[in-house]
Amino acid sequence: FPHWSFAECSEAFGWDLNTWLFFGGYPGGANLLAEEPRDEKRWQQYIRDSLIETVLNKDVLLLTPVDKPALFRQVFQLACAHPAEIVALTKMLGQLHDAGNVTTIASYLNLLASAQLILPLPKYSGERIRQRAASPKFLVLNNALINATMARSFDETIQDAAIRGRLVENAVGAHLFNQSLGSGTEIFYWREGDHEVDYVVRRGNRVWAVEVKSNGREKTAGTRLFLKRYPQAEAVRVGGKGAEISLEDFLKADPIGMISRAS
Repeated sequence: FPHWSFAECSEAFGWDLNTWLFFGGYPGGANLLAEEPRDEKRWQQYIRDSLIETVLNKDVLLLTPVDKPALFRQVFQLACAHPAEIVALTKMLGQLHDAGNVTTIASYLNLLASAQLILPLPKYSGERIRQRAASPKFLVLNNALINATMARSFDETIQDAAIRGRLVENAVGAHLFNQSLGSGTEIFYWREGDHEVDYVVRRGNRVWAVEVKSNGREKTAGTRLFLKRYPQAEAVRVGGKGAEISLEDFLKADPIGMISRAS
């Protein structure tokens, strides 16, 4: 069962887009948000204690040998602090205590991916070796994990254009991954120099460059360069003025079907 989508939370709890972007798709905490004023602190504690700790302690640490449990937790927390960001593993070493080495960090990220928490998204390339060697882009598979581990409130987060934009980009990537599990679809990012494509989606012989737009930001230069490098690819914009797919429509539907029809 994947994380609950925006469509499911909207239907079950009446959540609007900003509510889902912040509180994510864990239905167990919805009752804590049903009355005004919402008890955000209690919700954060519930996500941390009942969900995150349960998964890390029981689903991972009790079933898989982890030499440095404290470091494993730090890797999780650092990834949650950098959603939808490309982070070099060598750079992570400088921000972690008792860091070990890059191989250890990579193995812990793979464990978090197997637990459906954090996905280290690979870079798109025609060469598989280069895809594995590139720095990963952190995709947090439920926005609740991000906001339960941060000290910001709902209002502070949604009113900050940069932070909300990062949540939007992460939510689009997570929706792509969560809704395409088992379908043979692969999700990547792409970057060359300062030019970046938010997500590259590959299914069979079709490749799409997905550009996420929020808060009026324009990032078309990266898409144009990607299409020049890979002329067989198709471009799709999600969100923002002039986009082929609105953000709410994308998050409420089958994402692969939508980008296939829009391209």
